[in-house]
Amino acid sequence: MSTDDSPSGAGEPVVLVERRGRILIVTINRPRQRNALDGAAGHALAAAMDELDADDGLSVGILTGAGGTFSAGMDLKAFLRGERPDLPGRGLGGITQTPPRKPLIAAVEGWALAGGFELLLACDLVVAASTAKFGVPEVKRGLVAGGGAVLKLPRRVPYVVALELLLTGEPVSARRAYELGLINRVVADSEALAGAIELAEVLVSNGPLALAATKEVASRTIDWQTEDGWQRQEEILAPIYVSDDAREGASAFAEKRPPVWTGK
Repeated sequence: MSTDDSPSGAGEPVVLVERRGRILIVTINRPRQRNALDGAAGHALAAAMDELDADDGLSVGILTGAGGTFSAGMDLKAFLRGERPDLPGRGLGGITQTPPRKPLIAAVEGWALAGGFELLLACDLVVAASTAKFGVPEVKRGLVAGGGAVLKLPRRVPYVVALELLLTGEPVSARRAYELGLINRVVADSEALAGAIELAEVLVSNGPLALAATKEVASRTIDWQTEDGWQRQEEILAPIYVSDDAREGASAFAEKRPPVWTGK
């Protein structure tokens, strides 16, 4: 399946969407532009994320880029033509400000640069090729990484490390990113998508409602005060315990069989 939101509706789709069981693989398909997002690609990416969240038959998404590059972020030439790859209230590609409700894994080959790095920060888990590079070079152009990096990096890595990345604009290797806790797994070149699928298959063996609720609590807890965190967590988790999937999980365990999830 593909999403093609180009104005003419012709040519190569700017975003490819493939269903693989309960996994949705979303590929930014502008390799000649290093998968930088123009207006069409930004809206197509957002539509793919909406599909992920809306379909009870999907548990996990994977975001990657075609042609050996993850993403260079915003297409500046398209921006100068008046195109916006961000959506109001949702950010670049519809995810940097408001990520999908369900878990999203980044599969990174090549560069995740500027807004592309911010797309990565909107993902929950990251699998990267050993030669991948990561960076936020906005300060080198007199700009600020306002698409999420300035807000999120100090929460993901030690403060002084975040400032070094943000203030120097210098890229880091996959190995260094792994050491900093920015990525989960480093794999051989050209194996990032395969590694992400392998990780996603582990996730989809679990209850889809539980996955989404666990992500929600984990992502929100940073903003909660300790005293009200328990109450807010209960509001999110209460529907999970009375769901069909909760009963199916318990039944499958008791009957020593794999569970059959419905996402309900």
